[in-house]
Amino acid sequence: MQDSFLTISSPSEGLYKEKGSKFIALSFPVESVDEVKDSLEGLRKEYYDARHHCYAYVLGHAGDEVRANDDGEPNHSAGDPILGQIKSKNLTNTLVVVIRYFGGTKLGVSGLITAYKTAAAEALDANQIIQKDITENITLRFPYDEMNEAMKLVKDLDLKIKRQDYDSLCIMNLEVIISQMGNLKEKVTLLNDLSHPIELKLKD
Repeated sequence: MQDSFLTISSPSEGLYKEKGSKFIALSFPVESVDEVKDSLEGLRKEYYDARHHCYAYVLGHAGDEVRANDDGEPNHSAGDPILGQIKSKNLTNTLVVVIRYFGGTKLGVSGLITAYKTAAAEALDANQIIQKDITENITLRFPYDEMNEAMKLVKDLDLKIKRQDYDSLCIMNLEVIISQMGNLKEKVTLLNDLSHPIELKLKD
């Protein structure tokens, strides 16, 4: 089971110039279409006088949500070359926008493909590629006297505690690497069989 993916660590920039045209490339780590829209909206305001805002993004742990946009450039001359650079590095949750200021000389389709591809590559090469775990949120509920067993689960399976609430019933909100989920369920079932009342549920 895939339990990690590659993405970029932070925003970065690249630049390519050809025959007076300037191609400003900006890459962003994103996790949703809403984040993509927010980034595009911000860039359209900041670079309001640019001729084109072409972009591509890949979303999802498996990289299965994909879009490329030519924003008025000839079909497949801008968005696809940008997308190709994201895919060539096996990245997901990544947005690259290339903003073009027209210099007065047409570059032709092949020239545009080279320009958008090179600008996107410059932005991604300026970034740091990181590996992120695919995780799921879970909740453990248990009586206080089962604290030792619960903490042993946290330690053994390297669970990340996101929130704790200790009252008459203890509640822990945790993050678990997805490949460990089956192991966690088995351990909780075994503990219950041994009269350790620990309840596991997927967090809404």
